[in-house]
Amino acid sequence: MATASNLYIDQGATFSAIISVRGSNGNPLDLSNYTVKSQMRKSYGSTTAYAFTATVYDALSGKIQLSLAAADSSAIKPGRYLYDVEITANVGGIKARVAEGLVILTPEITQI
Repeated sequence: MATASNLYIDQGATFSAIISVRGSNGNPLDLSNYTVKSQMRKSYGSTTAYAFTATVYDALSGKIQLSLAAADSSAIKPGRYLYDVEITANVGGIKARVAEGLVILTPEITQI
């Protein structure tokens, strides 16, 4: 089951967050042989998706980094979105959702 966690992003700013993944035993999941993907959408059925740059940050500690460049966050309309994070095993292709929740994108005031 995925961990529920909300993300708060300032439009026009660089965003970065670290997500910790734990196995069923409660210990950090070794992500050495996994790839990771993450997207946000306005609704579950939305055909428009915005991809986070999602990477394994610290494989042995089960840490994933999600990020958006300032130009990318600036191009997204402020509002409420849904997101999830999926990992896929490099061997066997087993896929699991490890995090999900809301993204709150607050409007940018200062524009350069």
